Amino acid sequence: MCPSIPCYSIDTPIGVIADTHGVLRDEALYLLEGCELILHLGDVGSKEADKTILQRLEAMAPVHCVKGNIDTPTWAMSLPIHQDIIVNEKHLHLVHRLEDFDPRTPCVAVLHGHSHKPRNEHQEGKLLFNPGAAGKRRFKLPITLGKLWIDQRGVRGAIIHLL
Repeated sequence: MCPSIPCYSIDTPIGVIADTHGVLRDEALYLLEGCELILHLGDVGSKEADKTILQRLEAMAPVHCVKGNIDTPTWAMSLPIHQDIIVNEKHLHLVHRLEDFDPRTPCVAVLHGHSHKPRNEHQEGKLLFNPGAAGKRRFKLPITLGKLWIDQRGVRGAIIHLL
């Protein structure tokens, strides 16, 4: 039962990536292989050529992407600020900046980026998941992406370090 929200039934982990800032590392592509769904949580890149990041990901699996604060080229204007999807009957909410999330939104997980800080924790019955930044290093923060597993036991995430 899926109304107008995109709905998936998959057996593989979901690849979750954010804050690529114009850089898509070969290691990230390798780690996303085999995922039947990829979620990009914004800040794809600020240049017109950065749309190739989404195109490369889309060659691997369906991609859902939300707009980040640096996503200013023409191709990024159609990206939504928020997006809801249902995977294996679990409602996920995608947003770039966590402060743009409305806590009244019914979902089991809030997937966000922006801070470049990996996060995988439950608060008030929701998973708050930030895969960290997979692009350019910021300060001394790690370069990471994430994976989610969704099944009858719920939603579980893992942060994977690149480099």
